[in-house]
Amino acid sequence: MFYFLINCCYVVMEIYSTNVSCFPIYVAMEQDSGMFTVQSTIGSVLCCKCGILMQPNAANMCAKCLRSEIDITEGLQKSVTIIHCPECDTYLQPPRTWIKANLESKELLTFCVKKLKNLNTVRLVHAEFIWTEPHSKRIKVKLKVQKEVLNGAVLEQAFTVEYTVLDQMCDSCSRVQANPDQWVAAVQLRQHVSHRRTFFYLEQLILKHDAAKHAIRIQQMDQGIDFFFGKRSHALKFVDFVGKVSPVRSRNDKQLVSFDSKSNDYNYKYTFSVEISPVCREDLICLPPKLVNSLGNLGPIVICTKVTNSIALLDPFTLRHCFLDADQYWRTSFKALLSSRQLVEYVVLDVEPVSSEVTVGGSRYILADAQVARVSDFGKNDTIFNVRTHLGHILNPGDNALGYDLYSANSNDIELDKYKGFSIPDVILVKKSYEERRQKKRGKARTWKLKSLNMEVDSTARGYNEEKISSEYEQFLRDLEENPDMRFNLSLYRNKEYQPSEMASSVADGDELPSIPLDELLADLDLSDVESNGDDSMTE
Repeated sequence: MFYFLINCCYVVMEIYSTNVSCFPIYVAMEQDSGMFTVQSTIGSVLCCKCGILMQPNAANMCAKCLRSEIDITEGLQKSVTIIHCPECDTYLQPPRTWIKANLESKELLTFCVKKLKNLNTVRLVHAEFIWTEPHSKRIKVKLKVQKEVLNGAVLEQAFTVEYTVLDQMCDSCSRVQANPDQWVAAVQLRQHVSHRRTFFYLEQLILKHDAAKHAIRIQQMDQGIDFFFGKRSHALKFVDFVGKVSPVRSRNDKQLVSFDSKSNDYNYKYTFSVEISPVCREDLICLPPKLVNSLGNLGPIVICTKVTNSIALLDPFTLRHCFLDADQYWRTSFKALLSSRQLVEYVVLDVEPVSSEVTVGGSRYILADAQVARVSDFGKNDTIFNVRTHLGHILNPGDNALGYDLYSANSNDIELDKYKGFSIPDVILVKKSYEERRQKKRGKARTWKLKSLNMEVDSTARGYNEEKISSEYEQFLRDLEENPDMRFNLSLYRNKEYQPSEMASSVADGDELPSIPLDELLADLDLSDVESNGDDSMTE
């Protein structure tokens, strides 16, 4: 029996010594059965240079001795010079490309790493910035690289690259610095109407899509805005953007500035004249007879409900609608019979729906018969108008509505005179009015705000009226609150200065004004706050 146990132990030791890979399986089986297990240990050897204990590797040297013998960063650049434009905060990527990058950003780190030569001889593991003073004109980047050395051993080593920043203005900035008016292409946006509501909306679209990022200068004019660019291609791209968001027609011209007979070089200044359609949202329109026939006898009295790159027209008496693109409009152009500045406030006395709910162009309408009276007639006369309106889904008895008073209007429209025997309605309602409720909350701040372009304004120019522009901008903000479709393509930001009052929470639900939900607002990112937070985290 004793000899049998000795033989069993000898067999186990033979298995462990001849086939090491079987041992983990054997140990695992023993652990499952709850028996005694033998823990494996990792062997160690002495370094052939300094003689300290270490784990065995292909070179039989410790990491310290291996670094002293072999430098894998040899041949890699330790100092590099980069060119920076201080005006537009860009860096030169030879030969003529300028890259926009902020300090300690991913873009700048990528740019710095790509500037290094012979980096393909090693494997880059990690890269990070080392903080330096912003005014020192130095950027330091710490790199970790790996490379296979003696007998297949892989050595990892860290080193620092110092970048010297040389300030040199790019071509466009040097032209502007020499002469601020030295532009190459100018885009003149114009709309021949008596208000600026279209340009308020267009300004927000430009800001959201960053369409004017290449503009050297932006100047507000009497009936439009002028944009100046350093390159003709930038102006063409901007004109193309405006054509995608509004119905426009454009023409361009060029003027010879200089000519070099030896090199046969011509320098021109380009001007793009872009005219926006004078038809705006909520305008009352009388369509030309030729256009009415082509649209299947639509109208002829219609309301413009939406303006994008096409014009949406709605017949308020039949709920028929159509869309006119820029080519169709300019082929048979027309103007508004009455604009939104001529809206009159009415009181709704009675409403009776005459049709079911209809969805037209993404908006809901219900055809209804209503009795209305002018607010200005209260206490003077008892004039009541029976009208048919498309606002049966939102109007209730006692509400106020804005509409066009055709009963007392003196219109001299050429297109309207072409319709002989046409019966013009007395009143056409356009939208619900919340003016009475706004009077109770006058002066209170909004929970949201908009950004604006860096635009030059000449307050001494002819036709400039600051009070008129402020009232039109306030009306534009109210339109955004009342119309969700209008603010769908815009970026609205939270107002940090807004403080909710106790009176606002006590208002009844029936008296609430149209407002913008908080989930539609964006956080206004302040770069100075981000930088200060970054500095605090670094000091910690």
